Amino acid sequence: MTISIIFPLTISPNSIPFPPFSRSNVRRSFPTLICSSASSVMDGTATTSLFPLHRCKTLHLVRHAQGIHNVEGEKNHKAYLSPELFDAQLTPLGWEQVDNLRKHVHACGLAKNIDLVITSPLTRTMQTAVGVFGGEGYTDGVTVPPLMVANAGNSNRSAISSLNCPPFIAVETCREHLGVHPCDKRRSTSEYYHLFPAIDFSLIESDEDILWKAETREANEEVAARGLKFINWLWTRKEKEIAVVTHSGFLFHTLKAFGNDCHPLVKEEISKHFANCELRSMIIVDRSMTGSGSSSTNYPGKIPRGPDLPSDIAKEMHTEN
Repeated sequence: MTISIIFPLTISPNSIPFPPFSRSNVRRSFPTLICSSASSVMDGTATTSLFPLHRCKTLHLVRHAQGIHNVEGEKNHKAYLSPELFDAQLTPLGWEQVDNLRKHVHACGLAKNIDLVITSPLTRTMQTAVGVFGGEGYTDGVTVPPLMVANAGNSNRSAISSLNCPPFIAVETCREHLGVHPCDKRRSTSEYYHLFPAIDFSLIESDEDILWKAETREANEEVAARGLKFINWLWTRKEKEIAVVTHSGFLFHTLKAFGNDCHPLVKEEISKHFANCELRSMIIVDRSMTGSGSSSTNYPGKIPRGPDLPSDIAKEMHTEN
């Protein structure tokens, strides 16, 4: 399957560019972003692309809100090595950022359109995901399990309901850089079950975190390859509009692999560093014939049956006869 991310749907002016990295191995194995038609590639002019709607998905990419590791790491980068930052949770400011983004997704109507929320299985990403896209507070008689129990991760927050919101799935493929930094190590899924009861952890194979290594930090190229594998996996999902709550490094190195045939400003818009609790909407396109079924909105036409030849073709047929 050949998949590309195309045109960002939003522009965020407050993001900070991140240093580049080598992607030579990734380029050989994965597709690049498609932003122009075949003719524009030939003549060097910028133009647009056209794709069938049912071969596209909309992704709403979100970096988690401010975590305690962000604060300590900005003071001293060596703080990222501190065991005290294990599975870092959100700060009070981070929760304020969550509340602001929640207001935005409801005000612009986005909250009603999302079919699925995918989250990295770390406390800060799950707190962000349920805080932004979860249900409202509980009312009398409601017995559905909460997305987050009260005070999960020392949040000092009330329980967050799973009522009237999309399903939530935890996926390991969209985790942050693996290894060395304790803040990027997850807890056991059995512990998360009690904190986030309505999040589906069934796609995580191991209860304990066997991916994080204390002595080895995942290379940038490995993060990018993992991210592109995640993008391709999204095409196994039936949902068409998906929110993904993940991490800065994962987003940067994944998106940096796309957009090489776009205008430089478009590529920069796609791949620049995410701010805490920033949301950017993107379109991904399946350029093969294997990623999606038939359209739910296309209509075949010519019903009822009858003469239907375009005038120019009808003229040619009469001329030949």
